Amino acid sequence: MEPLNGEVSKKTKENKLSELKSGRVVSVNLSLRKSVRKKPQAEAIVIPDYGLEGDCHAGLDHRQVSLLALESIDKMRQKGLNVGPGDFAENITTSGINLVDLPLGTIIEIGDEVVLEVSQIGKVCHTRCAIFRQVGECVMPKEGIFARVIKGGKIKIGDLIHVRSKV
Repeated sequence: MEPLNGEVSKKTKENKLSELKSGRVVSVNLSLRKSVRKKPQAEAIVIPDYGLEGDCHAGLDHRQVSLLALESIDKMRQKGLNVGPGDFAENITTSGINLVDLPLGTIIEIGDEVVLEVSQIGKVCHTRCAIFRQVGECVMPKEGIFARVIKGGKIKIGDLIHVRSKV
């Protein structure tokens, strides 16, 4: 039975979250400068309440780590762009999780150590990047997400990702 007045029931939210609960790390990406594509790495160290070691976007704000799904990158490939992981300046490229459907506060566990908390969905694109100028849109502002680092550790390509509600 559907809830009255368009309210979403707790059970419906839990079911939606459970549909999105596991995936994999496809790429780990870093850059020393802002406004450039990030370069894929085999692994990275994630520092608590900071971000990825050596990445220019790491810091004490709420956008310590950025994530984008490979499925989102594939949308841009279908528009004729030759793009891949890191080209949208995301730190972690994922597969198998619909990131934009994760509510704020969702916990993302990566590998055996790292724990992130979703802190922002999407972003404002102030500068209209090169990708936007080529095709008139970019997926990161709409489909990228940001997270705070709750627990640090090492992440690498192929790590399992588990999603759960904040306790």
